[in-house]
Amino acid sequence: MKSETEKTRRRFDRIAWMYDAMESPMEMISAATWRRDLLSAAHGRVLEVGIGTGKNLPYYPRGVDLTGIDISPRMLARAERRAVDLEIPCRLIVMDAERMTFPDATFDVAAATFVFCSVPDPVAGLKELRRVLKPGGEAFFLEHVRSPNPLLGKLMDLFNPLFRSVIGPNINRRTVENIAAAGFEIVSMEEKGMKILKKIVARPRAEQ
Repeated sequence: MKSETEKTRRRFDRIAWMYDAMESPMEMISAATWRRDLLSAAHGRVLEVGIGTGKNLPYYPRGVDLTGIDISPRMLARAERRAVDLEIPCRLIVMDAERMTFPDATFDVAAATFVFCSVPDPVAGLKELRRVLKPGGEAFFLEHVRSPNPLLGKLMDLFNPLFRSVIGPNINRRTVENIAAAGFEIVSMEEKGMKILKKIVARPRAEQ
């Protein structure tokens, strides 16, 4: 029986060739603008978790020391081509977000856009992200989450298995709660699309 991680890897390998086209409606709504707004504040050593096809590459400030990881080799191959085309230096590594091999406190900033809807154990992945951030580091998230509207939330629960099997991501993740459960405090949050789209800046919560 394949692990959830391996299923996720295969699913994204399968759709890598059409992933950008699949996300284009969301980009037109607001995602492209939010990517630019969010990532323009990146600085120092930066980790992007789930870099995918490299859609965020144009939005990082020049001069950041960028490392990107992804579970899917085929998605990462597209990111590599994009980085070459844009002449953006970066390190791209096939790696599981739940089991990162970086030392503790490596990065100044970590970013993830539309990623923790797909990580099999999102809290485990978020805890790893927290581990590799330096004290006082920042985490940038752009995610879609379960609607707070009771009826729409239940519909998202109902249709989630279909979306997950056909497209890949979960549409009913409670990502804000997961970020808090992983030991982060929310610094700022903006919402759009009936509060389904979230732009979040968070920091590791100080140990008590």
